[in-house]
Amino acid sequence: MHLNELKKAGLSDNEAKVYLAALELGEASVYRIAKKSGVKRTTTYLAVENLKEKGLISSYLRDSTAVFYAENPKKLLDILDDKKRALSRILPELLAFTNLIDKKPKIRYFEGKEAYKEVFGDILKHSENEMLGTFNERFWDWEKYFTSHFMPERKNKKIWSRILFKDNLQLRDLAQSGNVPFSQIKLVPSDKFNIEIEMVIYGKNKVGYVSYDEEIAVIIESQKIHDTQKSFFETIWEMLPDK
Repeated sequence: MHLNELKKAGLSDNEAKVYLAALELGEASVYRIAKKSGVKRTTTYLAVENLKEKGLISSYLRDSTAVFYAENPKKLLDILDDKKRALSRILPELLAFTNLIDKKPKIRYFEGKEAYKEVFGDILKHSENEMLGTFNERFWDWEKYFTSHFMPERKNKKIWSRILFKDNLQLRDLAQSGNVPFSQIKLVPSDKFNIEIEMVIYGKNKVGYVSYDEEIAVIIESQKIHDTQKSFFETIWEMLPDK
């Protein structure tokens, strides 16, 4: 038990064993500490030197022989305090690096026949913003998923959507049927804007892409990409008449 706590305090396994052995022995040679701790003598020498640097073991000469003894365990608190102070000094710089990392786009890539579920499942986690999407007739191949799961869940979570449908007989009928709840739909002439993949803009900074034929899906988490794609969507939306 003490061994695990000492390791949590920052000591290595061998350092913890050697320190506990030194505490129990009071004053002892490296040989006795090694025997008591069960650590090889050569390794014990290294552990003792490390513990001396940390201020947890001290030594003196007795008849030309080095004798070692453990310092008060309260020194461990001093070590932890020193580490905390050191970390506090460099924390602003570390946080600056984190901010740089956070600004990089996060990309998740999925493959397989049901890769699209990764995108649409993620959409359902974000009910704070409306969903903007472009869809073609290929999504109807997965009608069961959308009609029995995605659309009811989207309705329950009150995720409003604006959708651009590729204009064909199948999707025109769907758009006019009223079977796509919480949605406003506009039809895009295929000769002007051919929708071969599906794109969904959702959450505060996410864009999802689905290619059914290629069986791939991508989720990009980027404020700049999200905002740019949204501006494209809004421009096209404003150019189209209501269905």
